[in-house]
Amino acid sequence: MKMDNFDTIAAPATPLMESSISVIRISGTKAFEITEKVFRKKSGKKISFSDTPSHTVHFGIISDGEDIIDEVLVTVFKNPNSYTGEDVIEISSHGGVYITRKILSLLIKKGARNAEPGEFTKRAFLNGKLDLSQSEAVADLIKSQTESAHRSSLKQLEGSLSKFISEARHDLLNAISLVELELDFAEEDVEFLNKDELRNKVSNLKEKLEKILSTYITGKIIRDGVNLVISGKPNSGKSSLFNFLLNSERAIVSDIPGTTRDYLEEKLIINGILFNLTDTAGIRLTEDIIESEGVKRSFEKIEEADLNLYLIDSSSGEEEIRKSLEYYKSKLNSEKTIVCFTKSDLKVSQIPDGYLSISLFIPDSIESLKKSMVKNYLESTKIENKDDIILTNYRHKICIEQTIESLLKSIESIDSSMSGEYISLDLRNAINRLGEITGEFTNEEVLNNIFMKFCIGK
Repeated sequence: MKMDNFDTIAAPATPLMESSISVIRISGTKAFEITEKVFRKKSGKKISFSDTPSHTVHFGIISDGEDIIDEVLVTVFKNPNSYTGEDVIEISSHGGVYITRKILSLLIKKGARNAEPGEFTKRAFLNGKLDLSQSEAVADLIKSQTESAHRSSLKQLEGSLSKFISEARHDLLNAISLVELELDFAEEDVEFLNKDELRNKVSNLKEKLEKILSTYITGKIIRDGVNLVISGKPNSGKSSLFNFLLNSERAIVSDIPGTTRDYLEEKLIINGILFNLTDTAGIRLTEDIIESEGVKRSFEKIEEADLNLYLIDSSSGEEEIRKSLEYYKSKLNSEKTIVCFTKSDLKVSQIPDGYLSISLFIPDSIESLKKSMVKNYLESTKIENKDDIILTNYRHKICIEQTIESLLKSIESIDSSMSGEYISLDLRNAINRLGEITGEFTNEEVLNNIFMKFCIGK
């Protein structure tokens, strides 16, 4: 899909801040012409970028008339061999907010316009350099905070999902062609496609898609991190553990029950794994309206969590420990809960077997907790084959669910010996849903919603 757009856009490709260098990207039919108006070599000689080879770098000066702004490097990328598929210039100047804004303003004055968020990548998509799923992978790659998130985004950018979808759509199109060919010869009662073979083909694709769909929770955790909630009764040590893990006094710690009235959230990376920590209000009945709202939110966070650290004060006495364990067994999901008996350095009651015993004053116990957190992550994100496609995008998840639904309908139509018209309609719906993932079938509203989430300059 070649983009029919003749304006030229410009934007900083690096953050606006003090830094060693700053890069401004220009893309469009007038990228070379606009840059030639403001750039010259140190000798004063002008240069024609249209006549220079692609992927070359040129040293010189950016100036506004006689007013020199900076010494820069200009890199030339000629279409179609550029990120956007258009003529692209990248100006590398000294870092700094003033210099970057001054150069950008000059480019705008000479005929470019400010790029919208994600517009460079949007043009890459519209010009066929990337499909839509690969474009979304660019945004995920930029936002990745861990090795696993980076690896997953890179794999999608390289086209693993795109390749699967392309092959699946090709197979379905071939099947539809034969189904519709039969309709043209309905009166002659000619069979071009064995219905059992068609059913097997559709059923096999459905199973493959269901396998990919089953990786979504894993993919979401890999991309966004583990949502980990620290919960328990008041004064069980939630805020103290929260602060200790973060190595900061983020939460208020007090002996007074109910100090934490709302939840606090921070990020923590352990062994390359991102944990989104949430410190919650203590779980108890209270007449305090504000604290009661905090407890309500605690329950909500526990329900949403990928992992719950449920703390029990080991010094609270046998009766309190028994009640806390009863609550855990009756109310919490054991598969995503790690029960931790806190304050184990004090004189404590007998701790039942099978639970962690921790103290902020015993470093080895905290290391054991971290290992348990990592182990839970590894088990929850276990993939049989490292080459398997992992679904990380909610939009893709919805499209695949709709595809599976259409395939199921086509199987029902085959089993009911219905006319090929119904089979063809369901298969075409499946093809279209798959095409929405890669962008073969989409609309302007969807595109704008996707690319507006990108940073400006990408």
